[in-house]
Amino acid sequence: MLIHPWDAPHDDAEWRDWLASHDFGQLSVNGPPGQPPWVQPLHFRYDAHSGPYGAVITHLARPNPMWPALEADGLVLLSVVDDYAFIPGPWAAPEGGPSEHGTPTSFYAAVQLTCTAQVVDDPYEKAELLNRQVAHFQPGGGSARAAVGEAPYGRLLSGLRGLRLDVREVRAKFKYANHKPEAVQERIAEGLAARGAPLDPAARAHQIRRRTGVRDGRGPAPPPRAE
Repeated sequence: MLIHPWDAPHDDAEWRDWLASHDFGQLSVNGPPGQPPWVQPLHFRYDAHSGPYGAVITHLARPNPMWPALEADGLVLLSVVDDYAFIPGPWAAPEGGPSEHGTPTSFYAAVQLTCTAQVVDDPYEKAELLNRQVAHFQPGGGSARAAVGEAPYGRLLSGLRGLRLDVREVRAKFKYANHKPEAVQERIAEGLAARGAPLDPAARAHQIRRRTGVRDGRGPAPPPRAE
C-alpha cells in the first residue's frame, strides 16, 4: 500500500482510535506454492493493550481450508478498509481551471496489520477466546457463555479453532486529499455533503478532521509523517 506523507496517520493514536470502532476485515494468508494468497473475511476483536502494537483474536470453522496454510506459515496480514468514497473529477479540479480537467480519485481509511498467527486448539482456551470476542460484540450480554462440556455451546467447540494474531507491524493510511489547496478541499467537502451517499458523511468528517487538525478534543495534530 502506497502511503504518501500527507496520507499517513498523524500519530499512532489516529489509527488506533479508528481501528477501535472497526472490527471486520480480511485475513490474508500465504497460499501453498504456486497458489495466490488466501483471503478470509471475518469479525475480530482488537486488543490495543497487548504488546506494542496490540493483538487480535478471532476464530474460524475447523473445515476452513486456510488452516494448513496458516500452520505452514504464521505470517499473515489483516486488512481493514472503510469510510471510502468516490470523488468525481470536477470536485477535485484545480482552482481557476476547467472543471472537466479534474482528476477523479478515491477517499478511504485503511489499516493493515502484519501479524504472527497462533492457532488455539485447547478447548478451555478456545472457550475463553470466544467469550472475549462475544463480549466485544454483545457488551450487554444476551448469550450464554461458552464452557467446555456445558450446554449450549460446549459441544460446538470442537467444530472451530481459535486464532491469536500478535501484531508486529502497522501500516495505516487516511487518503482524504489533505495535500490539496484549501478551496479544493472545501469544494470536495461540499460535494460530499450534497451527495449524501451512505459513506459520504464519514469520509467528509475525516477530510475536515485532518484538515483542521482537531481530533476528538485532543487539540491540533502534529504535522504528517511518512509511514
